[in-house]
Amino acid sequence: MSKLPDDLKYAKSHEWAKLTDDGTVCVGISDHAQQELGDLVYIELPEVGRRVTAVETCAVVESVKAASDIFSPVAGEIVAINQSVVDAPELVNEDAYAAWLFRVRPDDAQPLDQLFDAAAYQAYIEE
Repeated sequence: MSKLPDDLKYAKSHEWAKLTDDGTVCVGISDHAQQELGDLVYIELPEVGRRVTAVETCAVVESVKAASDIFSPVAGEIVAINQSVVDAPELVNEDAYAAWLFRVRPDDAQPLDQLFDAAAYQAYIEE
């Protein structure tokens, strides 16, 4: 069973999102997603400054099994990427919740309210 921090929101597409104290949204992939993908070997992240729409594909993770698109949960501007995971994709396999991928300064954080909480996401992945 995947571990699910209660302070995060989860998308059906298996990204997690956290509204941070500075107003940005930190985005990564869930532990469930990284387990399903297997050992990650490549991560492509969006450019800082890029504008994204909610549920727009803006990153890619590749594993020994498959490639998977990563979607932004909110519209806004990419303000940071985690270069550490680009250089060492295995960091996501080690701790999917510490190894965030990118941060978005949202135009509106309200779409986060539409995402699953931990209990609802757990029920979703068990279906």
